Amino acid sequence: MLTVQQVFDLGLKMGMVADPRGEKIAKKTLERAKKEYEELKSDEKEYFDKERLINPYSDSRIHAGDPKTPVKRVMAGIDVGSEEILLASQLNERGKDIDLIIAHHPIGQSLADLHSVMEMLIDIYVGHGVPVHVAEKVFEDRIKEVGRGVHPINHFQIIDTANLLKANLINTHTFTDNLVEKYIHEAITKEKPENIGELLKLLLKIPEYQEAKRRGSGPRLFTGSNNRRVGRFIVDMTGGTSPSHRVYQELSRAGISTIVGMHINESSTEKANEFNLNVVIAGHISSDSLGMNLYLDELEKKGIEIVPCGGLIRVSRVKKSTKK
Repeated sequence: MLTVQQVFDLGLKMGMVADPRGEKIAKKTLERAKKEYEELKSDEKEYFDKERLINPYSDSRIHAGDPKTPVKRVMAGIDVGSEEILLASQLNERGKDIDLIIAHHPIGQSLADLHSVMEMLIDIYVGHGVPVHVAEKVFEDRIKEVGRGVHPINHFQIIDTANLLKANLINTHTFTDNLVEKYIHEAITKEKPENIGELLKLLLKIPEYQEAKRRGSGPRLFTGSNNRRVGRFIVDMTGGTSPSHRVYQELSRAGISTIVGMHINESSTEKANEFNLNVVIAGHISSDSLGMNLYLDELEKKGIEIVPCGGLIRVSRVKKSTKK
């Protein structure tokens, strides 16, 4: 039986293997953090986040509870707030014990540090042909913007609720986003859709996107047209949050024709259109669900029951054994 710590470590390992930069670069992030820590003065080390020494994704971590708790049943959601933690407490009282609550989106210190993980976008876009000096400059301002945006939030309100109810609570933001990015990239590479219409049909073969379409938020074309060729494409579904709108000109210069993403804001849509990019938005919650499901399936294989909540479109890809 896995413990809370082992459940988290399993997902972290999966996310590092699926990291679009490559696992080696993810591990280098840990090496840089170790060097940074060792060079700090003794009084400065008090404020260093030691999680960075073992976890390259600052927006994903264990938040509350006892990491040694054995886990038989988890409640997993895209968004988890105090109401979901109270729901878990109610289920416990009714005999359906929830040993661990898994959120996807950042909470607590994961939310406060969301901007830090965005540095991985520099390496990702360099890998797509954007010159490193340009990528660094483009993302410098965006990282600061996101950092300012999350700074005033009441980060620990949910964590306090979990602590008062003695709930085990983790979140899995970037490492499950890595899983969905890898999954979609491999699907497109394998099927080789010629045009955008075929690409949209490919996405609709995936159960999470089928359900999202039924719910009114399925894959959509935001810029371009169905008969345009896909050309060189990128899958943009990890790295903390949306990139700077300034990156679209650089991607076009680098020879990218199509972007497949989770979501995009209006200013970025306008810029992508200005530089003749096709933008296919697969869907936010459905894409998050796909990444979570790939992780949750591994827990299910180890005998852990999954209770979906918080907007998770739960689709299990674990083959059930049948008795003859």
